[in-house]
Amino acid sequence: MKPRALLLCILMILAMTAVTAYYYPSLPEIMPTHWNYAGQVDGYGARWQLWIVGPVVMSAFLLLAIALPWLSPKQFEVQNSGATYGYLMAIPIALFGAIELFMLYSALGVKLDVVHVIPALVFVVLILMGNPMGKVRRNFFIGVRTPWTLASEHVWYATHRLTGKLMVGSGVLGLLAAWLGAPHWLLLVLMMAWGLLAAGYSLLLYKRLPQ
Repeated sequence: MKPRALLLCILMILAMTAVTAYYYPSLPEIMPTHWNYAGQVDGYGARWQLWIVGPVVMSAFLLLAIALPWLSPKQFEVQNSGATYGYLMAIPIALFGAIELFMLYSALGVKLDVVHVIPALVFVVLILMGNPMGKVRRNFFIGVRTPWTLASEHVWYATHRLTGKLMVGSGVLGLLAAWLGAPHWLLLVLMMAWGLLAAGYSLLLYKRLPQ
């Protein structure tokens, strides 16, 4: 990871550690940890689980991000994506921090619109991750890793250029759909359909390559 991305991830982890430590004494021993699609609480857990969802998982993901360049085989080095690699690895770390904040404020009695907030968060992540997707170099860990993208550099780049557009488009449409109160099934389709389209496109491109 580039030093700037590494520093950003460390600062996010430290910030969530400080926030968790500050609010922890004020939290109930048992707090909501899961909500159903209707926004109703359907799972509870001990307050110490906040440490897992936030600082522990965030730190584990950062360690994974640091280790992946060492684990990458030659000619498929994940670090060849340059600053894009650090950017894409920082987004999940920020996501887990946001999830912990959601759980934290819910436990403190702050009324949050689960039905709209969680889908909106997912769609924002799609937009953020989709924007630089076309810059991701061929590797075994991030991106659309189908047999056909890994077998052909041309298929990899063409697929990821389309994937970036699909992710951003899905994110924008998803935010609009969530704001308009679209049904839950439609939001799920917008969250996942881009992946199936990208995989199918990679197969189509590969079959069209000169033999």
